[in-house]
Amino acid sequence: MLCFLLFTAAASFAAADQASPALNASPDAQMQQKKQTIAFVIHGGAGTIERDKMTPEKENEYRAGLEQALKKGYEILLRGGSSLDAVETAVRFLEDDPNFNAGKGSVFTSAGENELDASIMDGKTLKAGAVASVKRVKNPISLARLVMEKSSHVMLDCAGAEAFAKEQGIKLVDPKYFFTQRRWDELQRDKAAKKGGGAGTQNFVSDQDRHGTVGAVALDQNGNLAAATSTGGTSNKRPGRIGDSPIIGAGTYANNATCAVSGTGDGEYFIRAVVGHEVSTLIQYRGMSVTDAAEQAIKKVGELGGTGGLIAIDREGHVAMPFNTSGMYRGRVDPDGKFIIEIYR
Repeated sequence: MLCFLLFTAAASFAAADQASPALNASPDAQMQQKKQTIAFVIHGGAGTIERDKMTPEKENEYRAGLEQALKKGYEILLRGGSSLDAVETAVRFLEDDPNFNAGKGSVFTSAGENELDASIMDGKTLKAGAVASVKRVKNPISLARLVMEKSSHVMLDCAGAEAFAKEQGIKLVDPKYFFTQRRWDELQRDKAAKKGGGAGTQNFVSDQDRHGTVGAVALDQNGNLAAATSTGGTSNKRPGRIGDSPIIGAGTYANNATCAVSGTGDGEYFIRAVVGHEVSTLIQYRGMSVTDAAEQAIKKVGELGGTGGLIAIDREGHVAMPFNTSGMYRGRVDPDGKFIIEIYR
């Protein structure tokens, strides 16, 4: 999976004696009340992201992409839209941005193809949808939502997922749509490094690229949580390899009783640690805060030997975004409505 970034739009709750707003509240006051009931965070992957190796131009591109994705999802929440619409919209935007390892910017398998995974989950109903190893779907996150809402299944993969897409009126794209020179060159460097013995692989393809993933979590005005994650996988992976991004409970999880989570990192370890569900379980049964639960889940990944991070929102709008790498692309909205984009530790 697996790269990483985020955004939150939550504010402090009103005191009990102020809980009933006046019926004649001004539009500005009404907007402020809305901002106090929503939260939104996004990520664009985690990995070895070092300031001295990032050009100002490239950093500006990443920040601009994150800010636009954050804005699109946050505006939906401000208008009273659903958390599902917010996370799908933000992730779709990042899938269309070639800077991130999802959709258009996906990495190549060892066979020189692109295989995309995505999933989405509704915290209100615990319904979920996922697709894996699709090669001709421009926006896998939207197909994942259709699996959730228009089928009796949770996950479809490969040709079956693409056949379902056509049934639902989704126009498939030529696999060449996903080609980018940057990702192709990464594959060639990775292959050359491994052919030479493998020891120097990370000198050619950093885990920033290996961890390419995008994701979003949201809390809407109705108190409903949702999570969405999409990825192009890992560069030079074996064809057919599926990471944690489309696995409900691993890379994606949402439950109104606890939290919404989207992860990014070494997918095999996130699956083994059942990271998304682990955060929820620690909140529900151990009474942990979302911050402590999220940090504990990432600690578990690290103890197994994996790296990465996650973003999470609990049912009260509190946010966590821990990672055990040098950076994670992430964005949030602070209580004053200010967009905050962060990359480095």
